[in-house]
Amino acid sequence: MRDDALVEALQIDYRQANLSPADRAMLDYAYKLTLTPWDMVEADVQALRDHGFSDQAILDINQITAYYAYVNRIADGLGVPLEDFWQALEEKG
Repeated sequence: MRDDALVEALQIDYRQANLSPADRAMLDYAYKLTLTPWDMVEADVQALRDHGFSDQAILDINQITAYYAYVNRIADGLGVPLEDFWQALEEKG
């Protein structure tokens, strides 16, 4: 079942959403990797381990985050327009 309040909170600012500590740590890691990858350190990985993530799960989080950054940079670099869905969402929000 979809939790509309959670979805809305995540869209606005995940840090204000009602998340488990593990989910917050995962999103903190993805956020930092996306915006300031040059600042990543071993402590960022250890924080995920401390929240119970296995090394395989951490690798998955890392690769999925990096893949989306990569694909978005390709699209942005080629001037690929956003789908109509994103325009409608922006106008709504």
